[in-house]
Amino acid sequence: MTAAATLDGVTMRFRGHTALTDVTTEVQADTITGLLGRNGAGKTTLMQLLTGHRVPTTGDVRVLGQAPFENDAVLSRLCFIREGQRYPDVFRVCDALDAAARLYPGWDAELAEQLVGDFELPRRRQIKKLSRGMNSAVGIVLGLASRAPITLFDEPYLGLDAVARQLFYDRLLADYAEHPRTIVLSTHLIEEISDLLEHVLLIDRGRVLLDADAETLRSTALTVTGPAREVATFAAAHQLLTTESMAGQSRAVVRTRSATAHRDASVLGLAVDRTPLQQLVVGMSLAAHRDLTAPAADRTDLQGAPR
Repeated sequence: MTAAATLDGVTMRFRGHTALTDVTTEVQADTITGLLGRNGAGKTTLMQLLTGHRVPTTGDVRVLGQAPFENDAVLSRLCFIREGQRYPDVFRVCDALDAAARLYPGWDAELAEQLVGDFELPRRRQIKKLSRGMNSAVGIVLGLASRAPITLFDEPYLGLDAVARQLFYDRLLADYAEHPRTIVLSTHLIEEISDLLEHVLLIDRGRVLLDADAETLRSTALTVTGPAREVATFAAAHQLLTTESMAGQSRAVVRTRSATAHRDASVLGLAVDRTPLQQLVVGMSLAAHRDLTAPAADRTDLQGAPR
């Protein structure tokens, strides 16, 4: 697949704090990528680098084959909708739409009007007077209607209720199906967007923990349940992420190292279920945290499972 953006050996420091450490990854073109991780993991910093808001301390960032910083040829093809998106104080909803129509060459006015109606946005009300959810909805309208070749949403759902969030996911998927483009979603609501994602990039403490297509993750992450001894035997042959035990029974989340893992678990008499993406992300983040405090001999090889 063609990369829409690449980071090569990127480190980003702020006055003694390192937000990203030696990050090397690609954002695939015409793919919906989930940028996942805990608060402070470095997700927003990575998006700022991709959109030319910052220059890395070391390393190289390329978007559409070029460095994005102060590069109008690249920035005109990007749309970055940030958490708590800010607008001029005098801007009404209609003013934001008019400005976006001038800014984005691929702007779809018809789609914008449909979305304004879907989210019941008051066109002539000042954005600063909108609720937090409506403010987020304005950003969603701009992001989707921009039809920018690369569109990044940083926590786009803040303040939206469950119905409005589902509306966003439905409209995103429908428009993406008709007009494929590169979309990056940074969010904590992993389970809600898991079915949308084609690729997953998990960052923890500024480092890449996971960089894989979503279908591979779905096929290699298993949850096994059964007698504690058999669960331990199975987990020892794979990458154990989390485990819990009670009354001689255990439940473990693992990333498998073998194509026969499902069959091997069944031979041991274990119940096997596919692991939801959110559980996998939580498990890998917790495993990474354990590795920071564990003796070297006890550390888990987080990169050892399939990628």
